[in-house]
Amino acid sequence: MTERADMEAAFEAVLFVASEPLKREKLIELFDQSEAEEAGAALDAVLERYRAQADRGISAEEVAGGVRIVTRPELHGYLRRFYEITGRSKLSMAALETLAIVAYRQPITGPEIHELRGVQPSGVLKTLLDKRLIKISGRRQVVGKPFVYRTTREFLMHFGLQDLKDLPPLEEFEETFGSEPDRQLSLDTAGS
Repeated sequence: MTERADMEAAFEAVLFVASEPLKREKLIELFDQSEAEEAGAALDAVLERYRAQADRGISAEEVAGGVRIVTRPELHGYLRRFYEITGRSKLSMAALETLAIVAYRQPITGPEIHELRGVQPSGVLKTLLDKRLIKISGRRQVVGKPFVYRTTREFLMHFGLQDLKDLPPLEEFEETFGSEPDRQLSLDTAGS
C-alpha cells in the first residue's frame, strides 16, 4: 500500500513536469486500482494546497478537462525579467561548433580554433564568454601570447553534464548536429 504522503509527492512531481493539463483519471492511474479512493483524496489535498493563494508563486488550476500547476499571472513580470537576465538565447551553429572545439580540445587558443574552423573566431568567442560558457584560463607561452580558453561550470550545467568525461563521443556529436550553418540550437533544451 502506498503511503498518502508518497501519493501527494508523486502528484506534485507529475504535475510539475507535465507540459499540459492532466485528466484526474490519468493521475489516479499512477496507483493500483485498490488505492484509487485514497489516491483521489491525495490529489484533492494537493489541489487544495496549491489553490491560488497570495503568498505562493504557483497554484493549481483545473482547465481544459485537466489539472496543472502554473505560475500566478501577477508574477509574470518577474518571470520575464528572469529570462532576460539569464539570457536564455540560442546559439548559432558557428557558436556551437566553436563551443564544441573548446570543449573537446581544451585548453585551446583562438588561433588554434581559427585553424580548425577556417574562420576568425573572435566574435563567437566573445558571445560564448558573455554567456559564461567558456572562460579565459591564461595565455599560451608562444609568439603573441594568445588567450587560452576552457569551458566553465555553467557549460556543464547548461548541457546537463557532471564532468567533461560525460561529453558524448565526438562522432556522435557530429552525427547529431551535422553541419547546417544557419541552424539555431537552444541552450534551454540541452540536457533536458
